[in-house]
Amino acid sequence: MLSKKFTFLFFLFTFFLSHSQSGRIDEFGKPTQKEFELKSYESEPDATGVILYESANYYAIPIVKRTSVRLVKEIHRKVKVFDAKKFDYATVEIPYYEGDEYYGEEIKDYKAITHNGSVQNFIPDNAFYKTQKSGVGNVLKFTFPNVQDGSILEYKYTIVSPYFYDLDGWEFQHELPTIYSLFQTDLPAHFRYNRILYGPKKLAIEKASVKKNGFLLPSNSGHIDTELDVYAMKDVPSFTEESYMLSKKNYISRIVYEPLAFKAFYGFDQVFTRNWEDVDYRFEIRSDFGEQLTNKGYFKRKLPNDILDIKDDLERAKAVYSFIQDSYTWNGRYFNYGINVKDAFDDKLGSVTAINISLVNALEAAKLDSKSVILSTRNNGLPTELYPVLSNFNYVLAVLMINNEKILLDATNKQAPFGIIPFRALNVQGRVMDFKKGSYWMPIEPFKQNIHYANAQITADANGDFLGKVSQASYGYIALGKRNSIEEETLQEYIKTQEKDNAGIEIVDYQVEDINAIEKPLKESYSVAIEPETVGDKVILYPFFNKTYISENPFKMKERSYPMDFGYPFSNTYLISIDLGNVYEIEQLPKSRTIKLPNDDGECLVTYVSEDNKINIRFNMKLNAYRFPSDAYSSLKEFFGTMITMLKEESIILKKI
Repeated sequence: MLSKKFTFLFFLFTFFLSHSQSGRIDEFGKPTQKEFELKSYESEPDATGVILYESANYYAIPIVKRTSVRLVKEIHRKVKVFDAKKFDYATVEIPYYEGDEYYGEEIKDYKAITHNGSVQNFIPDNAFYKTQKSGVGNVLKFTFPNVQDGSILEYKYTIVSPYFYDLDGWEFQHELPTIYSLFQTDLPAHFRYNRILYGPKKLAIEKASVKKNGFLLPSNSGHIDTELDVYAMKDVPSFTEESYMLSKKNYISRIVYEPLAFKAFYGFDQVFTRNWEDVDYRFEIRSDFGEQLTNKGYFKRKLPNDILDIKDDLERAKAVYSFIQDSYTWNGRYFNYGINVKDAFDDKLGSVTAINISLVNALEAAKLDSKSVILSTRNNGLPTELYPVLSNFNYVLAVLMINNEKILLDATNKQAPFGIIPFRALNVQGRVMDFKKGSYWMPIEPFKQNIHYANAQITADANGDFLGKVSQASYGYIALGKRNSIEEETLQEYIKTQEKDNAGIEIVDYQVEDINAIEKPLKESYSVAIEPETVGDKVILYPFFNKTYISENPFKMKERSYPMDFGYPFSNTYLISIDLGNVYEIEQLPKSRTIKLPNDDGECLVTYVSEDNKINIRFNMKLNAYRFPSDAYSSLKEFFGTMITMLKEESIILKKI
């Protein structure tokens, strides 16, 4: 519980901040008549809603009882609903870090109201609940009730945090357009930050000033200056996330506070942003990182002798990888502090950091050259290269140097073969932590052989339907995705999903092979019965009846201002043999054709060959590149659009004999 003195200071600072800085301050619970009358947002008339107003006040307060300092974040947001049926933002999730009283964040003073004219629906306390979200951690979650066309949804909350080095900054741009967004900070001069503006939108307000003696030292021994900063944007367009992109953080309009240094109120000073040589040293001496990488003796005792005795280096590395992979269950956490690999091994449970640092130790114990790699996940954004900002990094991999090759490894996913790291980690580059020669940037290259192959043999029966068998094989990331689905759903549920009826198609006897043999392709087979369409005396058959790897054009926007990133290259091949027997004759086949992307980045071809009343079809699509600049959007959109037309819309026209 907060002390009375803390509470008094909290309200004192809140009052001072809200009345001292420039920028629009809206009172909670009192939307204006103009906001109620708003029927649509002129700049984006198709928007289902608009953020009318949002503000964030970040400031520091002293905790005299503990002689410490806390960061207070006050957030207020108002959203207007235009089309309730299509509005997808009635449920709100607020992330925070839950720890003990010294290292955890406290989320408090949360309120939410649905305004429908003069009628206000306050959300009761028991409708707010705390839960866990994979890859995010703890979230406070709630849903607005009685959402209608014209509703105004308003909420506010406060987070009290010890983490000044991870201040977060502020996002001005969202999936909904925003009329006004305000961010203001009031921080002691002891805290120094680089303030960096990302995205295309310019600031409407940008002010900085110094408040003399504005902060009471936690020792209660005097005051120091604070720096007040105010940033605001007006009429910020919506940002639409589309398939195959890196984190929206790389592209949206936002401001980031990157920590430079912290001058202590007592004890020692701390510098957050240093050169990489200093960072290497600090990582090396950390009890939860560098010290944990000195346990190869422990893992040598844990590794079975039959693994250590394998002569071939690559085979020995694969065996070590499998041993660590089988010895741990990932607990869902990424980069975390305070780990101990021995405890994690005993518990058979660990974070990404614990598991992959254990992997580095085990590889070294097996006389293999391995290092740790720190990186940012795809959803976390790209780290800056200009100087080290450690809060940019949230993930750890292992890299194996072998036979003049560097192989990235991640043992957290039990379905992942050797050399295939999770999709979440495919984020351009990481930093190899070499404590002897110095750390360096390394490209994060994906596994290349990602293939989906299908072979169908079907025959027309006397009734005019088509019966046959389909066999499929999936390799690389495509196989990994299927195995992950099977693990999450259970095999029975996965099969039930695959056998789900489509119009005119019946799938039965679905078999899956080599589920647990993760180094092998995943094989699937099933029997199929197809009832073709009949229009007059014409019989229409769509030959690509089996589930295709890509079933719709992922690119639907008119234009796109940020790059496309598929994560990895891939290819799809479908071979289909149709025996018409004495039932049908061919009246018309689709045209064979080939389409290509510029620079040999991709190709798609389909060929139709008829002979002896049989049709042989070959479809092959391959994407050689997997990262594309924004100006390639129109060609990619056209490429995938044409490919989907080939697969879904082009039919064979037959006639009964």
